[in-house]
Amino acid sequence: MNYVRFRRSDGTTGAGVLEGASIAVVREPFWERTERTGESLPLASVRLLPPCEPRSIVCVGLNYASHLGGRPVPDPPTLFHKPLSSIAGPGDDIVLPPDAGRVDPEGEIVIVIGRKVSRATREESLAAIFGYTCGNDVSAREWQSKDGQWWRAKGSDTFGVFGPSIVTGLDYDKIDLHTRVNGAEVQHGRSDELILDIPEIVRYVSAVMTLVPGDIIYTGTPGSPQRLKPGDVVEVEISGSGVLRNSVRA
Repeated sequence: MNYVRFRRSDGTTGAGVLEGASIAVVREPFWERTERTGESLPLASVRLLPPCEPRSIVCVGLNYASHLGGRPVPDPPTLFHKPLSSIAGPGDDIVLPPDAGRVDPEGEIVIVIGRKVSRATREESLAAIFGYTCGNDVSAREWQSKDGQWWRAKGSDTFGVFGPSIVTGLDYDKIDLHTRVNGAEVQHGRSDELILDIPEIVRYVSAVMTLVPGDIIYTGTPGSPQRLKPGDVVEVEISGSGVLRNSVRA
């Protein structure tokens, strides 16, 4: 199933399940139970929002061998947070900050947590995953290399892009990821290529911080993405979740 959040033309928001070109509206929260309200909306009549409202956004860095570029595997793993103020959704512009220098897209598989979890085993971690969505961990490379922390390189406004839907029922080790810029593929990876795999990521994070429904974890990006410029259109796609599409502006 594919869960979305949306804004109606009158400004009210809601959640639902995608059914072709329609949305079957459901009551929130939908983590433990999908309760339909009976309302159905044409998908074209609403604006899709980020598909959940996380309390925490955790990211794993350097988690594909293809992204390491010959560097050793980080030990311990490289994790960081994105601020909630960085969130952007499907159709939102990615805004390049003044003087940021090179800014790259980073297409990623994003884990969406569906139940409260703390100090979990691998099995408990896997059971706590509600589904997956597309993510773009937009990154300002010069700030990333110069700053002691990645707070602005990874946390600028619109740098935490995810959506359009949360897809459920996927095998965690059989998820494909594609990133395209202006229609040309610039990244391709699979979840079975992750250095720290999906249940291990949740286990590792939950060992030190409690995760709650709606929290998201970016799992890492493959390859070496290209520099963005104003006017570019970035698309991130993972198995079954749809296409996360965003334009870039100065």
